Amino acid sequence: MNPLPLSTLIDFAYLIAIVLFILALRWLSSPATARRGVLAGEIGAALAVVATFANPEVVTYKWILIALLAGAIIGIPLGLVPMTAVPQRTALSHAFGALSAALIGIAEYYVRAPHVTKFGMTEISMEVIIGGLSFTGSLIAAGKLQEILPQRPITYRGQNIVSLSVLGAAVLLALLLIFHPGYTELFPVMVAVSLLFGVMLVTPIGGADMPTVISLLNSYVGLSAALLGFVLNNKVLIVAGALDGSSGFILSVIMCKAMNRSFINVMFGAFGQVQASAETAQETRPVHSATAEDAAAILGAASSVIIAPGYGMAVAQAQHKVRELFDVLTKRGVEVKFAIHPVAGRMPGHMNVLLAEADIPYDKLLDMEAANSEFSQADVALVIGANDVTNPAARTERGSPIYGMPILDVDKARTVMVIKRSLNPGFAGIDNPLYYLDKTLMLFGDAKTFVGDIVHELAGGNAS
Repeated sequence: MNPLPLSTLIDFAYLIAIVLFILALRWLSSPATARRGVLAGEIGAALAVVATFANPEVVTYKWILIALLAGAIIGIPLGLVPMTAVPQRTALSHAFGALSAALIGIAEYYVRAPHVTKFGMTEISMEVIIGGLSFTGSLIAAGKLQEILPQRPITYRGQNIVSLSVLGAAVLLALLLIFHPGYTELFPVMVAVSLLFGVMLVTPIGGADMPTVISLLNSYVGLSAALLGFVLNNKVLIVAGALDGSSGFILSVIMCKAMNRSFINVMFGAFGQVQASAETAQETRPVHSATAEDAAAILGAASSVIIAPGYGMAVAQAQHKVRELFDVLTKRGVEVKFAIHPVAGRMPGHMNVLLAEADIPYDKLLDMEAANSEFSQADVALVIGANDVTNPAARTERGSPIYGMPILDVDKARTVMVIKRSLNPGFAGIDNPLYYLDKTLMLFGDAKTFVGDIVHELAGGNAS
């Protein structure tokens, strides 16, 4: 029996990798199977890389191995960041992926020019433009998430016109190169303009829109990878990029729906401007505050509790203390569930990731729709570091920038307790009427410390 040709084995390996990528996306859609999805994606990627190494067109491995070593040196520390830094690390991953795609596209142009075909130049131009803007856009997103750059929108008069003009210039340069690929002096200008547009695209976007921006940039990077697959005639890269791009786009649609906003509003609305009236309202309206001992007494006497986590929980790294609270309340016979808003935190699924790290049972995590159907029967809604996603103004105040945004209906519970450092507004820059309700108790302090104090009080009650 004759052995299969090497090209057939490579194609078969690519086919298996593609199947694994599809299964990975399927499994990643559920917290219960997410680990399996990650493993499937890793195996698929490794198989595709090995198959590519086996390609006869690869004549030397020297520079490949050097690049692998450099990538490992950079990647290992990035993989060891705390969970609170995952959003910005994700943005950096998008930046590196986009940069690699753009650099390969640039190299392909200079290898083929001036004899590149019009179709080939179209592929290269699109891939380089999308890869370039995704690279700088992701860097700006990472800078905002890391708070190196201002998290608030940075805007100026006529900004959208200027930004779209820059994008138009990049497209115009691409058209000139498609019909005149020998104009090599125009190519670096097109690259530079694309990089500039990426900065201008993300700079005016505020922190409240970061989950959508992260998923949208992921879509862009996937699209640039798919285009690179066409440039290199690599089937697995085309499919993997298309899967990444389409899943990122679908996720962006879900994020926009969760905020009741359109793509145009996200990209050009400058969501997150601070409203001057917010602080004034805070100064004149009274709130009811409570101690950890008070909170423990209320939670211990409850029969059902729904916890609504937000970015404040992530900043305080309080997820493990929240798990301790879950355990001690469950031992007392209290039914505890978690309400997860799609855009709580800084990236899609941020709260799911943090709670999974703390080994919170998957069946206790409720999506927004399921949670909202249960709040009216809950004795206590405990909000930990969440702001805009629990703001009733989204339902009642037509002039509010978040009006119409679906929120967690925590105010429908019999008692509401909010753990928060202060009354400062969230990313939307508006005051939260929830804090001033008669049924609301404000628990001022660091989330990790305050939850720990509540656990200590409850454990002491058990001991007695």
